[in-house]
Amino acid sequence: MTTAPRTPDADAGTDADADAATGPAVRTPLPAATPVGYPRIGPDRELKKAEEAYWAGRIDRTEFAARVRTLRGATRARLAGLGLTAAASVPETFSLYDQVLDAALAVGIVPDRFAGVLGTDGTVDLDGYFALARGTADQPPLEMTKWFDTNYHYLVPEIGPDTDLHVASTQVVDLFRESLADGAGEGAGTRPVLVGPLSLLLLAKAQDGAPEGFDPLDRLDEVVAVYGEILRLLHETGASWVQLDEPALAADQRIDPGTLASLLERAEGRLTTAEARPQILVTTPYGGIGDLLPALLATGVEAVHLDLTRGDLPSVDQLAGVGGTRILAGLVEGRSVWRTELPTAAARLRLLRERTAAAGGDADAVAVSTSVSLQHVPHTLADETDLPADLLATLAFADEKIGELVALAGGDIEPGSADGPRSVPRTFAGVRRDEVRGRAAALTRSDLERSAFEVRAAAQQSVLGLPVLPTTTIGSFPQVASVRRARADHRAGRLDDAGYEQAMREEIGRVIDVQEELGLDVLVHGEPERNDMVQYFAEHLDGFATTRNGWVQSYGSRCTRPSILFGDVARPEPITVAWSQYAQSLTDKPVKGILTGPVTILAWSFVRDDQPLGETADQVALALRDEIADLETAGLGIVQVDEPALRELLPLRAADQEAYLRWSVEAFRLATSGAADATQIHTHLCYSEFNEVVDAIDALGADVTSIEAARSRGEILEALDPERFSRGIGPGVWDIHSPRVPATEEIRDQLAAALQRVGEGRLWANPDCGLKTRGYEETRASLRNLVEAARTVRETAGIGVPVG
Repeated sequence: MTTAPRTPDADAGTDADADAATGPAVRTPLPAATPVGYPRIGPDRELKKAEEAYWAGRIDRTEFAARVRTLRGATRARLAGLGLTAAASVPETFSLYDQVLDAALAVGIVPDRFAGVLGTDGTVDLDGYFALARGTADQPPLEMTKWFDTNYHYLVPEIGPDTDLHVASTQVVDLFRESLADGAGEGAGTRPVLVGPLSLLLLAKAQDGAPEGFDPLDRLDEVVAVYGEILRLLHETGASWVQLDEPALAADQRIDPGTLASLLERAEGRLTTAEARPQILVTTPYGGIGDLLPALLATGVEAVHLDLTRGDLPSVDQLAGVGGTRILAGLVEGRSVWRTELPTAAARLRLLRERTAAAGGDADAVAVSTSVSLQHVPHTLADETDLPADLLATLAFADEKIGELVALAGGDIEPGSADGPRSVPRTFAGVRRDEVRGRAAALTRSDLERSAFEVRAAAQQSVLGLPVLPTTTIGSFPQVASVRRARADHRAGRLDDAGYEQAMREEIGRVIDVQEELGLDVLVHGEPERNDMVQYFAEHLDGFATTRNGWVQSYGSRCTRPSILFGDVARPEPITVAWSQYAQSLTDKPVKGILTGPVTILAWSFVRDDQPLGETADQVALALRDEIADLETAGLGIVQVDEPALRELLPLRAADQEAYLRWSVEAFRLATSGAADATQIHTHLCYSEFNEVVDAIDALGADVTSIEAARSRGEILEALDPERFSRGIGPGVWDIHSPRVPATEEIRDQLAAALQRVGEGRLWANPDCGLKTRGYEETRASLRNLVEAARTVRETAGIGVPVG
């Protein structure tokens, strides 16, 4: 149902209201320094704690609203204290879960299967919002996948030709009004932010049941019309600027650049024709937009942001249509934790101003910004008292990057060379190790090869004796309070080594008992000793540093602490062997050793930028190769090397992808190709549209690949042509990121469909991902249903004979 959106409160006006009536003709200056986004989880993960308390029923909606309101107010005050005091200099990038979901709801993109979350007034309330994000007992949530080439996950909007487009959420207006009450930006409020209409639809998918050939872009004009209504509401509330994020412009799309340029005119170009609106800033993060810049300038938006850390400085020709458009120069890298080499940035800023002036623009109106939202880095270095002083001197988290923006805007930095280094040089101990570099330099092609798969499969079956359609899990089991407490007590010195080892062994025994009771075929030790799948390895490898409070949002309430990979990587001693060997000693069934792959370790860390990523990946791969050899010696016959981030680092431009896929695949093969034929190598991948890189997945050469399939409802299977991908495959049949227990029948139907696609002898039954975020009650119930579904499918298909 389409109804009129809520009208802003009559008493919410400010002194800006009188000017607002004349629309964008009133030119509130673009702030000289402003980021395009800021972390929203809170420096102590306040958002995560409030959400999880609300979901668990420990606090009610009123208390939840109060907590997140306090967090937003503290964030605005924090940014003002860092020097962002000019009008509209603080971007209002807060989200309860995901910015793409927020934009979808702002225009009413709700799939038919969730029609029940719409209230009688056509809006979506808090519980409806979380239902879309997390699912319900009856409906799986929206699909989740990687946000461009980052470790952030966004929720994929689902739209059809008949989706009722209207203002279903006024959150962007409400947050701006709230900022007025906080006095942000000298009383002029923050800068409202939405994912732009073009990127929103390029990121969306056709909902189930949409006619063949329907493209979400078919609804662009109607979506833009709803954006126009939202901009009108912001105008009436006194907003001087609105930020529309269009990161899709920095990536190759399913449409050609010429068509994309014309769609820009239909989107932002149409929005600029309305007088009753704020001034529009369009951001283009995550890379350069090249020859799309003239088309963007031609739309008439008042300001354009450029990512100048991944993209090049625009030429005078590209700036030819700049006119009165302000340029926001993204010179401070928002995706890394390395300090900006400020003299280099100052020189590039000066060069951009010279080119802007040569193109007929206003050089003095060129402002400075971050390349992307600072949501990808931790809040502040203030709490990081344990990092080595030499390393600390080269780092900058979000607050420190705001300081860099303010310094650049102040103009007090003497410019250096525009072609100099982008970050502060790192020359301290551990950055370069001759023995590590010498080993990598001695590698040959033979170090990347194993025997033919048919030879390996026969050797593995003779040792493992697995049934057809084996059942397993991905690796981790629920991280119960006693396990987390034991780890914390051990770190703090309250629990000695013997006590810690005993606590971990008890949990490993519990995990093995549960799996044997449920009847799983291949077991795991549950990873109770691991706080995070990357940080655990970083803590045991040379060349890494870990933070005390460097939390970054991955999705929703899920936060990680990316490690800092600053130097050459080496393994001083075995990492996982003792725990895996102990688990294998408790059962006659095979236990998987679980390692994190080299690409994922890089993707989920802040990595040195003073050498090619491929060189760093090879160093990590060699450390993992040694770990696999030690696991084999300890009696482990199956080793899983997880690479969920394989597609995550895939360059956004097609021309750069071949080189990336080559070194990333070679790093995995380097890590795993030393294994004996009888050792079964698994890998696991999740939430990243892997159908786009299926050839690379095949090239990994793993004996078994488990992959996300439940949340995307099995779409990856369409890409797994049995003629091209002939090894084992485990399409996930349980979305562990949703708090629901899938029924036996639901899993059975997924397995039956997968069996028809991939054929017997190749199919495995497993969840989508590890189970650390789930509880034991739902884990037992879901795995029991998985085992029963696999048994039913075996019986129905008559495939109960052993593999091989």
